[in-house]
Amino acid sequence: MIEQELKAALGKNIKFLRFRRELSQSDLAEKVCISVTALSSIERGNTFPQPSTFCNLAKALKVQVWELFRGESASEQETPIVDRYTEDIIKQIEMVHKQYKA
Repeated sequence: MIEQELKAALGKNIKFLRFRRELSQSDLAEKVCISVTALSSIERGNTFPQPSTFCNLAKALKVQVWELFRGESASEQETPIVDRYTEDIIKQIEMVHKQYKA
């Protein structure tokens, strides 16, 4: 899975979770403290969120951060790749979180 595919999968999953929570883009963007334009860009797979935004998205969608990467349709071949990227991103998020706590 290349980076663009990961961005697309992440965006699709966030959009799915947003629909499941019956939130508009505006509602979710407000909860996450980002612009609707930024959320739209993430959902379209154009950009990755910042680490703090990952945390805020997960909190607003009532899921764990790693769940943002696990779509309902992830194949068995994609799962190990997604897991590897998820671990890397979680480590980065944890480092940022520790910095904010300090």
